[in-house]
Amino acid sequence: MELWFTEEHTNNVRFSIRVEKHIESVQSDFQKIDVFQTPEFGKVLVIDGFIMLTEKDEFIYHEMITHVPMTVNPDIKSILVIGAGDGGTVRELTRYESVEKIDMVEIDKKVVDVCMEHIPQTASKLNDKRVNLYFEDGLKFVKTKNNEYDLVIVDSTDPIGPGFELFTREFYENCFNALRSDGILVNQHESPYYKREAEAMQLAHKKIKTVFPIASVYQAHIPTYGSGHWLFGFASKKYDPVENININKWNLAGLTTRYYNTNIHKGAFALPNYVIDLLNKA
Repeated sequence: MELWFTEEHTNNVRFSIRVEKHIESVQSDFQKIDVFQTPEFGKVLVIDGFIMLTEKDEFIYHEMITHVPMTVNPDIKSILVIGAGDGGTVRELTRYESVEKIDMVEIDKKVVDVCMEHIPQTASKLNDKRVNLYFEDGLKFVKTKNNEYDLVIVDSTDPIGPGFELFTREFYENCFNALRSDGILVNQHESPYYKREAEAMQLAHKKIKTVFPIASVYQAHIPTYGSGHWLFGFASKKYDPVENININKWNLAGLTTRYYNTNIHKGAFALPNYVIDLLNKA
């Protein structure tokens, strides 16, 4: 008998992956965490029935959520990462020798434990000496910070369950206060394609625009996420993400990437008309 994992994208659309082995299944205080071994995508991390990452395509998400802000401001030294329990965002940030401090706040320690045990591909740099792990509520943590970070990355789950509070105006205001005068906020911004995610994307964009003077959206193609069309939010007190891109300095860093490059960076902000329309209506 074949074993398949199926994620429901809508009531009428499902995405299925054949599974070789169900490696881990644990119920934390916050959510259900599963790890599957699959022939096509390698290990797959699933939380509450939704795919968080696969070993095959995680590099797209993690490169785009980190290298875009790091190219706009290569002098970023102090970073706050909220969520990101799989470790992939931290892995990419630790590649920059110029980064001095990464505070990572994850509400669910079980996610980190599971990934460190089963998915070292993403979690291998969580023990970097520059990384400080905090297992607590991200909203409460960021409330205590003022003028402390150059970059805040919100690598959250969808706005349901423990991830809901990371999509509120109050949270974005606290991020604004936690950032220095030229600070940047980047967040996973949901998909514009299906109705539920598109509405969450519009609400997030509307709230961020009321807090930050510069608020843009960019995109990437992530095959295992709902519809494959995924958005990220870029907000800043100072920097335009396209006009202020520091191409030469990023290229001189000599980082090897599989998805991101500076041409992709510029092109990612050229959105389809239907997305522009959704953002304007927000």
